Amino acid sequence: MRKKMLFTAAAGLAALLMPASRDGATAQTRTNLDIYVVDVEGGNATLFVAPSGESLLIDTGNVAPAAAIRDAERIMAAAKDARLTQIDNLIITHWHGDHYGGMAELAKRIPIRNFIDHGPNVQPAPAVDEFLTKVYPQLYASAKHTVAKPGDKIAVAGLNVQVVTSAGETIKTPVPGAGAPNPYCANYTPPQSTGEDPMSVGIYVTFGKFRTIHLGDTTKNKEFELMCPNNRVGAIDLFLGLHHGQASSNSEVMIHATHPRVAIMNDGTRKGGEPDTMRVVHTSPGLEDLWQLHYAEEGGKEHNVADSFIANVDEHCTGQYIKLTAEGNGSFTVWNQRNKFTKIYKASGK
Repeated sequence: MRKKMLFTAAAGLAALLMPASRDGATAQTRTNLDIYVVDVEGGNATLFVAPSGESLLIDTGNVAPAAAIRDAERIMAAAKDARLTQIDNLIITHWHGDHYGGMAELAKRIPIRNFIDHGPNVQPAPAVDEFLTKVYPQLYASAKHTVAKPGDKIAVAGLNVQVVTSAGETIKTPVPGAGAPNPYCANYTPPQSTGEDPMSVGIYVTFGKFRTIHLGDTTKNKEFELMCPNNRVGAIDLFLGLHHGQASSNSEVMIHATHPRVAIMNDGTRKGGEPDTMRVVHTSPGLEDLWQLHYAEEGGKEHNVADSFIANVDEHCTGQYIKLTAEGNGSFTVWNQRNKFTKIYKASGK
């Protein structure tokens, strides 16, 4: 009896010491890919957590001092939910304040091991250049700094992560299974764009049969270079980001050709969700659902999705995130932190 009582007490103590999952259940060994699309108020912060526990964060939110603190804390809330003690890889897609802004504040809160970017800033901006000269080198001084090139692989145990765009260049060799002619290229002439957006680091990620892409703010001219005359990406399950739902990106050449089943848009209340973009996304062949970080004022009721699929419906919100959990067989679940609405997407069989 005494042995049984000791065993029970020890088991109870172990249970108390185990970290809790989102719903309070005891945390188990991780077997899935988790993706957190964090609300940084019209900026970008997307956190990948592999089954191995290794992490990849894309961007860190906004640059204004109060916004940088707010956004770093929101990223930390997702990192805490994922039980992370460090960020293994941080990609800054490009040097706009809504993408690199919270980096220094985040680095105060959690170690970052590998800083990845496209190289020097190409758009005149004294504040950015000062950051890159005085602050950024201090952040990666005791870590690793990598300048990404198309075709590079980013080491995240359990995932295949390939850079497909960087510094205005795109991959020339299709990812496995892609490379077919892209019918949406015919008679399409993309508008030209310069500055930092077309320099964005974009990645293609696979986990078993699950496929997703995040292209930062890559513009239509670079989408065209990546996807024409042949589709170098192929079909995907999830399209992330969508450049906040802005019409300088998100051509049919890209969105329709990749046939995403689900898209998650990093818009803000008064940023993005533009009607032209919403039309392209909603008419994409095979799209099952669009999820939004915010109700987009510009889109109005006609273009916004149902509230169940929107993480933040009020302008003055508490920054709720959208979480996707993918299985290696290609199935996945999307969860809205605000209302706990959940939808399961079965494996496509492709």
